Amino acid sequence: MDNIANNIKLRLSLREPLQDSLDILVQLSQQLNLSKPPSKHEEAEAFLAEELAKVKALFPTCTNFERDFTSIAFSIATGVGKTRLMGAFISYLYLSKGIKNFFILAPNLTIYDKLIEDFGNPAYQKYVFNGISEFVHNRPVIITGDNYAQQGGLFKDGEIRINIFNIAKFNSDNRGTNQGGVSLAPKIKRLSEYLGESYWQYLSSLDDLVILMDEAHRYHADASKNAINELKPILGLELTATPFDEKGKAFKNIVYEYSLAQALADGKFVKAPAIAKRKNFLKGSLTEKEVELIKLEDAVSIHLDTKTELELYAKNNEVKLVKPFILVVCKDISHAKEVFDYINSEDFYDGLFVGKVLQIDSSTRKQEEVEQQFIALENPESNIEVVIHVNMLKEGWDVTNLYTIVPLRAANAAVLVEQTIGRGLRLPYNGKRTGVDKIDKLTIVAHDNFDAVIEAAKDPNSILNKISFIEIDEEDLNVKTEVITSKPKTEITFEKEQKQIDVIPDNVSKQKAQNSLDAKKAIIYALPNFNSLPEVRNVKDLNKPEVKKKVIEQIEANLNKGQANLFAVQILEEAEVAYEKIVTDYQNNIIEIPRMDLVQGDVIAGFNNFDLDITDFSFQALEQEIIRIGLTDQKIETIKAKSSGSYGNPINNIIASLIDYPEVDYDDNADLLYHLATQAFNAVTDNIVDKEHLSETIFQFKSAIASKIYEQMKGHFVVEVQDYVAPNVLAFTVIEPWNFSALVNAGYRDYRDVITPVSFIPKYVFRGFEKACHFEYKFDSKTEQDLAFVLENDDSVLKWLRPAPRQFRIYWDNNSKQYHPDFIVETADCIYMIEPKASDKIKDADVLAKKVAAEKYCKYATEYTSQNDGKPWKYILVPHNEVGRTISLSYLIAKFDN
Repeated sequence: MDNIANNIKLRLSLREPLQDSLDILVQLSQQLNLSKPPSKHEEAEAFLAEELAKVKALFPTCTNFERDFTSIAFSIATGVGKTRLMGAFISYLYLSKGIKNFFILAPNLTIYDKLIEDFGNPAYQKYVFNGISEFVHNRPVIITGDNYAQQGGLFKDGEIRINIFNIAKFNSDNRGTNQGGVSLAPKIKRLSEYLGESYWQYLSSLDDLVILMDEAHRYHADASKNAINELKPILGLELTATPFDEKGKAFKNIVYEYSLAQALADGKFVKAPAIAKRKNFLKGSLTEKEVELIKLEDAVSIHLDTKTELELYAKNNEVKLVKPFILVVCKDISHAKEVFDYINSEDFYDGLFVGKVLQIDSSTRKQEEVEQQFIALENPESNIEVVIHVNMLKEGWDVTNLYTIVPLRAANAAVLVEQTIGRGLRLPYNGKRTGVDKIDKLTIVAHDNFDAVIEAAKDPNSILNKISFIEIDEEDLNVKTEVITSKPKTEITFEKEQKQIDVIPDNVSKQKAQNSLDAKKAIIYALPNFNSLPEVRNVKDLNKPEVKKKVIEQIEANLNKGQANLFAVQILEEAEVAYEKIVTDYQNNIIEIPRMDLVQGDVIAGFNNFDLDITDFSFQALEQEIIRIGLTDQKIETIKAKSSGSYGNPINNIIASLIDYPEVDYDDNADLLYHLATQAFNAVTDNIVDKEHLSETIFQFKSAIASKIYEQMKGHFVVEVQDYVAPNVLAFTVIEPWNFSALVNAGYRDYRDVITPVSFIPKYVFRGFEKACHFEYKFDSKTEQDLAFVLENDDSVLKWLRPAPRQFRIYWDNNSKQYHPDFIVETADCIYMIEPKASDKIKDADVLAKKVAAEKYCKYATEYTSQNDGKPWKYILVPHNEVGRTISLSYLIAKFDN
């Protein structure tokens, strides 16, 4: 545990993805040299290869720095807080490693201006170093693309220096100019009178320069790469929400990824985007202008509804008022001016928006009044409710009160939505969702392109559906893995609560909180032990006074075992108070699965009675001779053997040879064996020429006779499988944890993600579930992943579970195998055991045998629950080609519940 990093997390209030990113930097900073590569090319290549190997060993997705220095990338969704993360990076590298020189690249003027405020103005509400006490009296010096030539204290000891440059200016300054016919070096490379050397040379000579690249996808072009390489930093830290270069190729130096899909799944840090259109809208013969009018009108309807909801929320919760606005995306400047004039007139909503519309594009961007209105959009005093733009609102536009987007005249609406949606994802209330649907939602109005946008959202590359994890090559998948445990929700809740307790500074408050948590744990861990009480017929019965008394007594006994807990009295008091609530929470987070051992009765194997076919039972006695061979002369002679006449009972001899076969059990088949042996004896008797040698003949041929009988017996062999034995059923059982392997740092995906190729699906651990009893699962096939998607998004589903191997005890195939159901799904009136299976295997013997076992479990479960105020259980076997993300659970039930 790194105390400096932990303090930064607390001081800067870093969200979980940012904390994870900082942890990665901490980990790598302890492994990397953090020095410049050697000047010689061969030595530099060897140095970088060694550094890359260190990174790749920990983060297999990083396969190439793609620069002439060590550079790692963090792909983090828009709105999660990349700028704050840069502040955390700088704070850590200074406080832990003593690094004092930083260079931040901005992709455009908007971000450039914002970064100067973010890093250089302590009075600014989004100042990134708020809480870093070391920077109060030693404020970082901000050197910009506009003032670098005038900076005078560049060599002052102990000073943190943060250079902020706009890449556009950076590149243009780097191209050089011509003055009086004389070619001059680029401005940044020219001699500084104060320094006596060019600022460029100064920067590139620093032995602790770290470069941070905001919107890093803008710096992967060859020209940008070359310019950045010349700075010769010791480390590059790249941040982007879209880790693809200008040619669409994925970054090769990703060490961490938290995509929009993950953020949406977590439901914490960004708004939930939704595509909307007017119900039953048909373009038909409507003109473009008529379609635009409908879209604008509907956007206003949504906007006004959202505005009201925000006002109510602010009043009811005594928080700041957030005033939403609409973003209208136009085709070009003339189109934007036309739309502006219309919305800003009395003809639109009777003049409701006159004076409340802002046009922001290259034709208005430099107007001082427009600029001020643009900057003040988040201010509750701002009267702007509609912003019209063409292409100005790109990266860096981080307002939190954009709630409605209207793309007009889009040749490719889906692309436009993807490019624009990031502008509206940020949340207004401390960057977190409120739980109020309309306040946590961003709406895109796309009437005429609604179907196209929805279809595009299904595409693996769509920002709405695609988790942008780097697709690892097959050979790279066989990298380091780790064993992880997917714990039930209740345990995860306890772990999160424990982390909160660990950082409580006041010891008294901390111990009180710890006692409360220990009481909750004691109750939860004790409850499953009481599922066998006669008075406990379902989870609700745990609230019975007599049951509560027994549970509390058990908790007290547990607390006093061995070295007694010093706070046993307080914990027991907490348990008494919290018991009913904990039981209710427990019930809400599990599916009540009746506990039973479902086994088949003993298998009975044997032979049916039959008469022997005796057409081929003709044997004659062999001459008994002794053969003698001389050892020296090899002479052979024979001597006739004389028998004592004692060959035993011929029928018994036949039976003795028959029971040498493993399937033939004498005790179970004695009558049949005597019957067949007697028939064989009679047949040999009837066919033998010299009856005096009957016993001798049978003795000689007993094995052959037994073989003939056995061949016929095999045709009458039967295995009688006994039905399942009625089990002892208990009310419920604990939700078991999952244990499985995951690729280190690269093996997690969101369940909404479309994986290509589908063969990679079993390799990943999927997250993002809200209704499931665990937060993480693995899937064996696309069908299973798609079914999970359906269950998560179907309103009829209350809870669902992908059972761990130990969850059920259902046996089949003569108790030699255990059946593990794929899905357990609880609805308002039933609990379903669902098994998706390849359509061509539905009739396979093993599938049908498991079906019998599953149906038997459901039968016994239903018999129990029907008598104890529970829900019936049903088994559904579903062909894989019937499962898709657009089907409903009711469809599957209607078609396959038979």
